[in-house]
Amino acid sequence: MSDQVYHVPVMLQQCIEGLAIDPNGIYVDLTFGGGGHSREILKHLDKGHLYGFDQDPDAERNVPESPNFTFVAANFRDLKRYLRLHGVKQVDGILADLGISSYQIDEPTRGFSTRFEGSLDMRMNKSSETTAATVLNTYDESQLHKVFGIYGEVRNAKTLAQAVVSERAQRPFETIEGFKQLLEKFAPRHREFKYFAQVFQALRIEVNDEMGALEDMLEQTIEVLKPEGRLVVMSYHSLEDRMVKDFINKGKIQGEVEKDFYGNLIRPLEPVSRKALVADQEEIARNNRARSAKLRIAKKNG
Repeated sequence: MSDQVYHVPVMLQQCIEGLAIDPNGIYVDLTFGGGGHSREILKHLDKGHLYGFDQDPDAERNVPESPNFTFVAANFRDLKRYLRLHGVKQVDGILADLGISSYQIDEPTRGFSTRFEGSLDMRMNKSSETTAATVLNTYDESQLHKVFGIYGEVRNAKTLAQAVVSERAQRPFETIEGFKQLLEKFAPRHREFKYFAQVFQALRIEVNDEMGALEDMLEQTIEVLKPEGRLVVMSYHSLEDRMVKDFINKGKIQGEVEKDFYGNLIRPLEPVSRKALVADQEEIARNNRARSAKLRIAKKNG
């Protein structure tokens, strides 16, 4: 499976520049996917080593044949544990391209896209028990309201949650088409596709506990990175970007940044760029997925 089929990396050069690669350093690609970012990192390594994480077994088909690369079949929320299993305590750089790969979206059997008929799956790790159908058929109304409202920013989240509970009492949700028939009743006119995307995003985030995994991963990066090590994170929706931004600026997910006795800010990371980087119009024209991407780069204070 080629990378072009699996996934086209977004802002590839900006990610590589953000890592400030040492040819003899140790790096981690937390979202290996099609291997596009990893292969580019490997071009810059001499005696260095790269560890590529991915919980999706389909990603293993893209592993490059290189003595400088090790594939880790795991969720990136277990970053520190798996690095230590490989004898690594600290690294020079960490890259994470969050969200979903083009391959996962375009593969009908995975259930991520409203464009195809298929089962309501949406699992990034296919060995996980919870699917989108599980969420729709077992969550109570208040839980569904939270999922749709917070993760999808759906305006009529409460009404939709009520409708899901009512509908499933007659017939459980099993297929994408069956669920879309319900969504069509509540989607704003002429904005149906955006509405579908918001609801499916919400379900995908819940099924894969994406926000919880991101929080776990970010909190480990401070310990895993060497002084002056780089953290490069690309996100595709506001919830992710806000968490990444706050973590870089404060060194924590919640609460205010701490200060020393003299009132100086105490934070383990320093933003390399004041604002998030975004793709230029040329790249967006080539790859529509780049439209919503925001790239944040930080380095660990010494």
